[in-house]
Amino acid sequence: MNSTRSRRVQAAAAAVVLAALATACGGGSGDKQSSGPVTLQFWGWANGQDAVVKAFNASHTDVKLKYTKVTDQLTMQKQLSNAVKAKNAPCLVQNTSEYVTSWVSQGALADISKYVSSSKSKFNAGSWATTQVQGKSYGVPTSSAPAFTIYRTDVFKKYGLKAPTTWDEFVAAGKVLKKHGIKITNYAGEDPSTLEVLSMQAGAHWYAIDGNSWKVDFQDAGSLKAAKVIQEIIDNDLNSKLSFADYAAVQRNYDNGGTVTRQISTWQMAGMVQNFTKSFGKWALSPWPTFAGEAAKTPAGTNLTGSVTLVTNQCKNTQQAAEAALWMSTNPGAVKTMASPTTGNGVMPALADGQSYVGEAISDKLLGTNYEPAKKVVTDSLNTVTTDWSYGPDFTAMLTEMQAGWAKVVSKQETVTDLLAHMQQWTVNDLKSRGISVKG
Repeated sequence: MNSTRSRRVQAAAAAVVLAALATACGGGSGDKQSSGPVTLQFWGWANGQDAVVKAFNASHTDVKLKYTKVTDQLTMQKQLSNAVKAKNAPCLVQNTSEYVTSWVSQGALADISKYVSSSKSKFNAGSWATTQVQGKSYGVPTSSAPAFTIYRTDVFKKYGLKAPTTWDEFVAAGKVLKKHGIKITNYAGEDPSTLEVLSMQAGAHWYAIDGNSWKVDFQDAGSLKAAKVIQEIIDNDLNSKLSFADYAAVQRNYDNGGTVTRQISTWQMAGMVQNFTKSFGKWALSPWPTFAGEAAKTPAGTNLTGSVTLVTNQCKNTQQAAEAALWMSTNPGAVKTMASPTTGNGVMPALADGQSYVGEAISDKLLGTNYEPAKKVVTDSLNTVTTDWSYGPDFTAMLTEMQAGWAKVVSKQETVTDLLAHMQQWTVNDLKSRGISVKG
């Protein structure tokens, strides 16, 4: 599932023990040649960014961007970590909001507040918060991610099913579809975001601030509520197990009707548009399913990953990097390019007037006659996302550990509650090993 995910990175000065940010510049990520403009290295993975970079370079004479495409967001974390250690990090990196606190804690990012604060009103509040740690800005938000379900209308109609409004209905529909060799969802073994997002929806808070310490709780009522739903889906074999390592195979499975729902945001629709050949016009949107006893809501108290453009601490031209990041997030042409699932990544912009781009961010080719109703689902989602989810300073390491456990969960080697219990102890120990005050 793994985007506004604009989730608020909440950190208080008394509660977060962050590594001191180095002030020395390293590497050659932003060098000005005596005979030419400043050249800024920019790493990203989203479709359309190369076109945005070309547009930026065509409209600027004093600053140029040199774009390097990275495979995906997880690969980005590994490559950026290596580059930071080698002191040759790029000036600008695409990232997602959950990693910001971790990179700040490692001293990898530059405080660009003085260059971007005056532009705060151009962005929606949730997205702006994703680049903030302790009241300082370390980047510029590029996208928000209203959440919803996309499902195959033809398959649901064939078997007398309606779009599930609750997780109980979702499981029941999955059992009907299973009889016909169809899976209702896909759990990739390397992607534990399903557990994270359902826990968030259920009101969990894996990380929180408690006085001068971090509080860790992977076993609260919300996490256990999410675990119950996920375990029921796995125990009943209602999910496919296709890895995103073979992205084309995952998309073919949806296109062929092997799996028929996804809980996603607009940016994930881009991959569907770019890879499908058979099922155009057969998809529709509906709100997320809710937990039993909860009223329908769009989205159902959850959020997915929103992107940010971060400025690294090794950049020699911090102001130019900050201004370039602002341009890519606010220039109308650049925003439109990225919002389209055809020319870009299908992302909803992080802008305050993001609703004006809803039509750009969803595909009439994919949705057919369901396009107009889909616009309302997305628009209704824009200002109702969860913003009280905190990311701890070791989120990157925590997610890596959770990935290993999630693979065991998907393959039925351990239960979801086993994984949560392990993550509770592991995260507490990890924070303590970093010298960070923690309760849990």
